[in-house]
Amino acid sequence: MASPSGSANGGIIGKSNKTSFGKCTVTSKTSSGDITTQPGTRVVKTAIIAGGGAGGDRGGGGAGGLRNIEINTTGGSTLTATIGAGGAAPGPAGLKGATSSLAVCGTTYSAAGGGHGFGASSVPACANGGSGGGNGTDGSATPITGGVGNTPSVNPSQGNPGGGGSIPGPSAPSFSVAAGGGGAGAAGTNISFCGSTYVSGPGGAGLDISPDYGNIGPTCSVFAGGGGGGGDGRQTSSFGTGGTGGGGAGGGGPSPTVTGSAGTNNTGGGGGGAGVGPSPSPNGPAGAGGPGIVVVKELSKASGVWSMQSQFSAKSQGTWPEFGFSLDYLVVAGGGGGGNGRANYNGGGGAGAGGYRESSGTSTGSYTTSPLGAGSAFIVAGCYSITVGAGGSGGPYPTASTSGTDSIFSSITSTGGGRGGQGGANVETGGSGGGGFNSCATPRCGAAGNTPPTSPPQGNAGGNGSPGPVGGGGGGGGAGAVGANGSTPGNGGNGGNGLATSITGSSVTRGGGGGAGTFSQGGASTNAGCGGSGGGGNGTPQPSSVARNGTAGSTNTGGGGGGGSGYPGGSGDGGAGGSGIVVVRGPSTINFSAAPGTNSVATLPAPEGSYKVATFTVSGTLTVS
Repeated sequence: MASPSGSANGGIIGKSNKTSFGKCTVTSKTSSGDITTQPGTRVVKTAIIAGGGAGGDRGGGGAGGLRNIEINTTGGSTLTATIGAGGAAPGPAGLKGATSSLAVCGTTYSAAGGGHGFGASSVPACANGGSGGGNGTDGSATPITGGVGNTPSVNPSQGNPGGGGSIPGPSAPSFSVAAGGGGAGAAGTNISFCGSTYVSGPGGAGLDISPDYGNIGPTCSVFAGGGGGGGDGRQTSSFGTGGTGGGGAGGGGPSPTVTGSAGTNNTGGGGGGAGVGPSPSPNGPAGAGGPGIVVVKELSKASGVWSMQSQFSAKSQGTWPEFGFSLDYLVVAGGGGGGNGRANYNGGGGAGAGGYRESSGTSTGSYTTSPLGAGSAFIVAGCYSITVGAGGSGGPYPTASTSGTDSIFSSITSTGGGRGGQGGANVETGGSGGGGFNSCATPRCGAAGNTPPTSPPQGNAGGNGSPGPVGGGGGGGGAGAVGANGSTPGNGGNGGNGLATSITGSSVTRGGGGGAGTFSQGGASTNAGCGGSGGGGNGTPQPSSVARNGTAGSTNTGGGGGGGSGYPGGSGDGGAGGSGIVVVRGPSTINFSAAPGTNSVATLPAPEGSYKVATFTVSGTLTVS
């Protein structure tokens, strides 16, 4: 028998359940703290509302910025909410509100505090903010403008400007009226003249977020109203009312108090402007801005009751939930620091390049890959910490240079390049090994690469230092080749070459070993080693009268630093290693976001426009959804 309409869920599978992809959970934060998302969450919608600005010397305070945005995340993530305080009102001129923010997967999303209201005794520059503060006049007929809203600029706008205007009517009286502060939904209202009454402007209206979040907060889901302008009770004048969404009313005029009203707590409402009572009453203080709030709505795990209709529709449209992705990668570690030259004895060894690991590219197009291409990485949606290894240092003799540090993406770790050899400090292994140095009649061997071992190998060994009592060092190993040995009478070995890949859409060579330094005795002609292709630094020849320091490996190539030269009476420094890089590549249908902003996400141009890459030049966070 057919089931009655609306009850055909069938336990596990049914045709009528339209919400089977999940249920919404709404969390409001009125004080700073963390929110842990539910298992299965993939997207959150958040309203971030900053603290409202205080009222000023008559002008109403601007509301805190209001941003209503969607953010990709993952289940079990920790979201950190920071609630901005309202601007204080210690005197006639109040202060700007504080920023509210939500940190998600290493990226912080912020709303700016509201600008304070101002007038004759306030500082206009501080009136800009999420919404701008209202201005005031002391009887001048000169037009005035309010503070600028949506500062700093975001899209969609987080707020509106404060009001201004000029004294209208038959003459400009010598008393104070003021405009309202801007709100999230409307600009602050200008001062006006009605019959025989000078009217201070109301604050701009706030925004109703109940369609997204339901009934939230003390003002029925309307937030970020501007503060009203203060009035003057010495003449026929009225104060400005606060904007809907927690804006405070201005003081003075027919108001029973000269004090501006504070913005409502946890609405981001602007404070009301200070007013003046009937003569001889003094000026009142302004109202403080209302603290902000952060509201988060998340799509949680499915309820366990599935809608046949919704699942079929998702399958047809290609929106069926994905549980993981095959992504390609390039992970290059930081190169080692070149060895120092030693006075009267030897040139320093070139440093090894940072470990070089790359996938084959079969999952995300047939781009040109290096011989080290391996299988793609399979990862689930979520946030991933990306580590970009730093290059090692090449300190002055006798300070030992240092190896580079590792770069990491998911389960892929590339090892930092080994430092170059120098007197008093052993050469080190690494992704590629450092080149050895010469000591008396015994050449010091270059260090091993591919340490710890990976398959395919992540690098090569460094070359040996030259034989003889004095001489050049060995070149550092590169991603594509071993470092060259030093040779008599003191020539430094070249660094091993790096490898090229077009994972980013164009071919770039990285992972070159550092060239070794040299030493010459008795004026014999010698040559320093050249850095390997792919960012390896050069060794410096001993006869140089300008610099005897090795050159640094190139930034974001993992190139090893060049070795310094020894010379009579002195020692040249080794060059620093180049920093590494991490590149992640996937289909353009996958969402990538990279933090901080130094890193980037780009869709590749034709003919590879169906793919995108996230490029990390500094450590950060990759969000995949």
